[in-house]
Amino acid sequence: MPWLLALAIPIALLVDRWFGEPPAAVHPVVGMGRFLALVGDRLCAMSAKAAFLGGALAWTIGLLLAALTAWAIEHTIIAGLEPWLGGWRLGAAALLLGLALKPMLAWRMLRDEVGAVETALARSLDDGRTRLSRLVSRDTRALSPVQVRETAIETLAENLNDSVVAPLFWFMVAGLPGAAAYRFANTADAMWGYRGRWEWAGKWAARADDLLSWIPARLTGLALIALRPALLASLRREAARTPSPNGGWPMGAMALRLDRLLSKPGHYTLNPSGAPVAAGDIGAAQRLAAGALLGLAALLALGAAALRGAFAPGLGLVLILGGPR
Repeated sequence: MPWLLALAIPIALLVDRWFGEPPAAVHPVVGMGRFLALVGDRLCAMSAKAAFLGGALAWTIGLLLAALTAWAIEHTIIAGLEPWLGGWRLGAAALLLGLALKPMLAWRMLRDEVGAVETALARSLDDGRTRLSRLVSRDTRALSPVQVRETAIETLAENLNDSVVAPLFWFMVAGLPGAAAYRFANTADAMWGYRGRWEWAGKWAARADDLLSWIPARLTGLALIALRPALLASLRREAARTPSPNGGWPMGAMALRLDRLLSKPGHYTLNPSGAPVAAGDIGAAQRLAAGALLGLAALLALGAAALRGAFAPGLGLVLILGGPR
């Protein structure tokens, strides 16, 4: 079924839009977090070398468990529906696979949480800071209104990749196991990949997440400037300003498209010639992100079909007609 994965992508996004997140008790990402929390506390009590080796081993075990569980689900969906006849088989399988893919991405939750920062900020600065603290690890207590909005927009851009585009990219490449493996790796980076007490235990997780996010982050950045190709050279420059090898691509693209300055004091300043962020810019950023996601989802769905041979006959005809005479 070469179109199965292609159809599952829009189904997952529609389920996300209509229903949001599944209950925590059955959410696979919550389960991943529990595994990481259980192991993580033990790793941090070890010596640096033992913490690094233990962290790498635990990460590998967790990734394999996530991928194998996802493979079993995908295989069951496809094999279980094989006896069915006609088009109903493909439709039913795509629906079930889309439902299984949905928990690996979280566009509605990201969009709503970022929008809630602007709503809270309209009530008071303290409310805006408190709401923002649910989204970021940095201390929000001393942020100005401009900085609150900047941080919310940066979070939207970076997590557009981490929470939506990258899982869909790896789903295109490796099906449900690919999406689950990436989601585990990104969750491990979020929980373990910080300095301080996690310096050694989380080093493997942080580097692995950098590697797995490398291509999706650049796709996200390019999608955000898709209608403004003249910004490509500027995007390369802005992406290099951040310590992260990946975060600067979606954040830099968002800063350029909005023509706004985005910064994290002491770490980076993106698009320094841009105007300060103002009320209404969070909404504009949400619309840009939604448009980029729509385009990328279509491309990734077509890519999933192409990788599984949906276009093989057409490709063969092109090669025959265009080959040497």
